[in-house]
Amino acid sequence: MHNFGFARVAAASPELRVADCGFNAVKMIEMIKQADSREVEYLVLPELSITGYTCADLFLQPKLQAEAISALHQITAATAGLSLIVIAGLPVAIKGRLFNCAAVLQQGKILGLVPKTYLPGYSEFYEPRWFAAAEELEVTELRLDGVTVPIGNDLIFASESDGNLSFGVEICEDLWVPVPPSSLLAQAGALLLFNPSASNELVGKADYRRQLVSSQSASCVAAYVYAGSNTGESSTDVVFGGHSLIAENGQTLAESERFSHESQLIIADIDVPRLQYSRSVMGTFRAGKGGRNFREILFADPAVQQKERALVRKIAVNPFVPGNPQQRDERCQEILSIQTSGLMKRIRHIGTKQAVIGISGGLDSTLALLVAVRAMERLGRPASDVLAVTMPGFGTTNRTYDNAVGLIKALGASMKVVDIKAACLQHFEDIGHDKDVHDLTYENVQARERTQILMDLANKNGGIVIGTGDLSELALGWCTYNGDHMSMYSVNSGIPKTLIQYVVAWYADHEADETVNKFLYSIIETGISPELLPPSATGEIVQLTENILGPYIVHDFFLYYMLRTGAAPGKMLYLAQQAFGEAYPKEQLKAWLKVFITRFFTQQFKRSCLPDGPKVGTVSLSPRGDWRMPSDASAALWLREVDEL
Repeated sequence: MHNFGFARVAAASPELRVADCGFNAVKMIEMIKQADSREVEYLVLPELSITGYTCADLFLQPKLQAEAISALHQITAATAGLSLIVIAGLPVAIKGRLFNCAAVLQQGKILGLVPKTYLPGYSEFYEPRWFAAAEELEVTELRLDGVTVPIGNDLIFASESDGNLSFGVEICEDLWVPVPPSSLLAQAGALLLFNPSASNELVGKADYRRQLVSSQSASCVAAYVYAGSNTGESSTDVVFGGHSLIAENGQTLAESERFSHESQLIIADIDVPRLQYSRSVMGTFRAGKGGRNFREILFADPAVQQKERALVRKIAVNPFVPGNPQQRDERCQEILSIQTSGLMKRIRHIGTKQAVIGISGGLDSTLALLVAVRAMERLGRPASDVLAVTMPGFGTTNRTYDNAVGLIKALGASMKVVDIKAACLQHFEDIGHDKDVHDLTYENVQARERTQILMDLANKNGGIVIGTGDLSELALGWCTYNGDHMSMYSVNSGIPKTLIQYVVAWYADHEADETVNKFLYSIIETGISPELLPPSATGEIVQLTENILGPYIVHDFFLYYMLRTGAAPGKMLYLAQQAFGEAYPKEQLKAWLKVFITRFFTQQFKRSCLPDGPKVGTVSLSPRGDWRMPSDASAALWLREVDEL
């Protein structure tokens, strides 16, 4: 089994006794063995974890200093035969000064020592009383029991086999300063950032700490692993909660329970290739290059990378939709605001008299109508300045027609009904097409007839045509070229299909009156269809898009991971299996993946001439900046990988 570059990291907060190095070493070794049993590759333990952080003037006792070094060797020996990397904290005396250090250990060796750069000088933790800052270090190497060990805050640890994988270490207070060392480490290439910490608990501090770790992981486009000291630290003046966190590029992946008196271990799998991809698409990431040089220390890749293991990371089935209801509501409201603001600007700029929009009774055109009405309202203009046109054709059902008409009236927009059947029949005759042959021509004639009507009405009334197509349809090319593919301003072009229903539902719950709410939920519950083929004998929709292409939730999943993370087909399938579980068998997901890749490549020509429209999220297919791709690019590499899965 291929793990697709996921690195398993952990933060531990072991039980401890202040100044009892022997006891602490035993507990730390227990955590190391526990982490190894769970196939962890990188483990960080708290600041000064060998002695405890709250030893105060005891730090200056040679006895404690010597015992700490002895315990370090004991812990180092315990890593022999293990491949994981361990980061543990201890005081180290060098030439009459004491340094607060993090030791990086692997396979029975000390790879390096990183001293703390910034020492807190506030009342409860006046570290300069005991420790010297890294800038006072006079050596670059240290002899420990006959072994030379590199030391300094200029160390960056790099994989022996993967030149793109490296990590760096900073200690507690280093994170809280305006320019943390981790920022410079990240600019130098470190993708994994480790912080052995001893931050005490105060009212509100946990929230700030949580935000700080998450924000730093985002600004560094890195994983940030933070291990906090256990409640076993002295409570003479303050209390420690053992708060540990793991974040990746702004997303918190794991968090420990605070105030536990037992040892705690949190684990998460970091998507290293995703971080690498995110950095590569940021033109500003390496700007300035950090301003300092780092010494590179090589480490051996943990062998567990080659083992088969379940992913310790939640993969959402719908990455475009926040799982938290409050965040989802905020996202939907913000999307509506972005859409509305974009359309308002365009209407102001043109001085248009009307916003002309085709209404089918489906989700996409419904959202576009809501945006158009909101824009007019915020411009101080009546909803009647929106001309909503419903154009029943051969596949229109009573349900969608009634929903379209009812919604238009309930919103107060102007309405026009244009039955396109006669015009399409005439066109069939003009081009010599048999009306009983329900092929692509039969379908596209209807789509282009509708677009022609909308464009001509816009010209006639001094208006602009508002596009209704969404991001998912653009990705799959599920639109008629120069039909519903074309408009004068496309308000939905940045929103995936799976998110649109939530935006419409948010409007229904927060801005709609009772009548509008009723129609909106009826539309949400209607199957997705272009309605270009005749309905069944009982008047039901027969042309359901998801029966043809596969579920939009799956295609949106592929779209997100291909464009947002740069995932190759094998990884997309692997992640889809993790996310959907037993809902869809592997072979079915593989078939849909092939559909997605094939259509994504072959339909680029439709995206190359998209009308203007607002970007609302991190994934966009606008050819003017977000996605530039040749219309005749070959999909062979991607399809070959799918066939080999």
